[in-house]
Amino acid sequence: MNEILTQMLNQLDLPRCPHCSVAKPRLDRVFGSQESVSVSGANKRWWSAYRCITCGGQILCASSQGQDGIVTEMYPSAQIADQVIPNPARSYLQQSIDSLHAPAGAVMLAASAVDSMLKVKGLKEGSLYSRIDRAASDHLITTEMAQWAHEVRLDANDQRHADDAEPLPGEDEARKCINFALALADFLFVLPAKVERGRTKPTT
Repeated sequence: MNEILTQMLNQLDLPRCPHCSVAKPRLDRVFGSQESVSVSGANKRWWSAYRCITCGGQILCASSQGQDGIVTEMYPSAQIADQVIPNPARSYLQQSIDSLHAPAGAVMLAASAVDSMLKVKGLKEGSLYSRIDRAASDHLITTEMAQWAHEVRLDANDQRHADDAEPLPGEDEARKCINFALALADFLFVLPAKVERGRTKPTT
């Protein structure tokens, strides 16, 4: 879970809803004070569920510090772009995640994040879609990832050019674009960084 210090009170205080990303959401407790322990009687936790009045999504929280204690577990947790992703790609990606409640903007920001990540890897010529194909042919990404990219609206041309003939993207479409951008970031930057840390970790 991301380090967000908040208590399990009647309203959960989070900067954004982990479902719809609306800022300063109202999250009302719908049930609480449910206690659980492991089969051996250890790992005692108290559970509460909260509902976002904007999107209706529910968040399950647990605290090891009592029924009104500091949240120590949260499902789903807030999405945070990994620090190893180079800027401006990381900034575009985080802004896209935070803009899920405004899907057209989220799609354009996700496309900008993908665009920026490919440019970091030296692919700067042509359109975004042609660079995705080039990334696959150069074995920078897999063929399946390139196909995934083409299945979602990552070029965002309809939004950039305000094409009246095209419907605005919905939240599901924006989420698909964000999920691809996150997967690409993991593949290009996050997983290689984890491998490098694992290789340099001293053995005992």
